[in-house]
Amino acid sequence: MVTKYIERVQSGIRIEKRILKVLKGLAEYHDLSLGDLLEGIVLHAFEGKAPFGAESRKKIAELKKVYNLDLTSADSHKLAERKK
Repeated sequence: MVTKYIERVQSGIRIEKRILKVLKGLAEYHDLSLGDLLEGIVLHAFEGKAPFGAESRKKIAELKKVYNLDLTSADSHKLAERKK
């Protein structure tokens, strides 16, 4: 395996609360940092590849139930925050 050296930066992003909980749970399940998990997801997406195998998708489904996450990809460009 060839090591590729990179530069990471700190970023403050806003993300839907339940999505973040599922991502954190999945990162913990795979013994990864949240940042490493997100990098992997994005690199797969950039190449049009699915980032998760069957086992991970099963764990995601379990975590979605735990955190009551009912959003799907069809919702991705239709999300809006409630006015406080």
